[in-house]
Amino acid sequence: MAALQYCGAVCFFKIILRKTSGMHFHKIFFKIALLCVVSCVNIETQAQTKWKDAGADFGPLPDGFNVFSSTDSLDGKPFRAFYAIADIGNKNLNFATDTTHKRRLSPSKFYEKNDNPLLVANTTFFSFGTNQNLNLVIKEGKMVGFNIHSLSGKGKDTLTYRHAFNGAIGISKKRKADVAWIYSDSSFKYALAAQTVPAFYKDSINIINKKTVLNKYRGTDFRLWKMQTAVAGGPVLLQNGDIKISNNEEQKFNGKAINDKHPRTLMGYTKDNKLIVMVVEGRNPGVADGVTLVQSAQLLKELGCVEGLNLDGGGSSCMLINGKETIRPSDKTQRPVPAVFIISRN
Repeated sequence: MAALQYCGAVCFFKIILRKTSGMHFHKIFFKIALLCVVSCVNIETQAQTKWKDAGADFGPLPDGFNVFSSTDSLDGKPFRAFYAIADIGNKNLNFATDTTHKRRLSPSKFYEKNDNPLLVANTTFFSFGTNQNLNLVIKEGKMVGFNIHSLSGKGKDTLTYRHAFNGAIGISKKRKADVAWIYSDSSFKYALAAQTVPAFYKDSINIINKKTVLNKYRGTDFRLWKMQTAVAGGPVLLQNGDIKISNNEEQKFNGKAINDKHPRTLMGYTKDNKLIVMVVEGRNPGVADGVTLVQSAQLLKELGCVEGLNLDGGGSSCMLINGKETIRPSDKTQRPVPAVFIISRN
């Protein structure tokens, strides 16, 4: 309605100025009309996504946990998504991860393996060849998956390596969430976390260690990240309530790939300590196009997230609530993955 009122203002000024003469008034009209049209466009693009309570479709659900769905169009394109919201401080809810060794399981198999939890969602990027997690996973306070910090160069950069730090989301023993950029090393008990994004750098060294990282990033405050549960992916989408997508720094969907539409798995947390786990359907013509990273960030921000993270998407995107699928996987069936995030009843 607000958009229509602004558009109507253009017509109003046009009628008034038709009754006037002189170049001065025409210039004024042009400026006012342009302003009103821009305002109209801004309001339409900032319209919030409409969500409906879908808890009854997946129940019974405990206090402090619920599910919402949307088939609202997004920027005029077909859209379908679900999100779960969980009270991190609710001690009747348990937040965990699970992994496999040299194999992958479908989310439904993880559901069965973990005694039928409330929620199972895919998380990390991984190697199809080795089934290895390519990102940090923390399970019961211990690192069981690690970020890959050295990426081989291509073309003229064949003999070089790009070193980057992927984003992760974690929950501490005190039930506080955090999103940070992570350096993880299997020889240390805890990962190192930076609250400001470290720029990637390029050299001829294949493997970097903690000493190299601390020397290279003396201006970056890396601290021990003592999380009970955590998963990584990238890029980070929100920091301190602002949309700040670190795709270039993390070397994840860098450049124009930020605007590519895909199915997505997203996580974030709100100021009042609620966890959001969202999946967006995509690659389903006429039903769901998927979303860009910018749209992903906007979706989390609309729900009140102060920090948010993109996880592995595409054919991996899947979220089960009480064992029931939410979105339709773009591979038509659930893709086996090496790690999942889990919410269960205590």
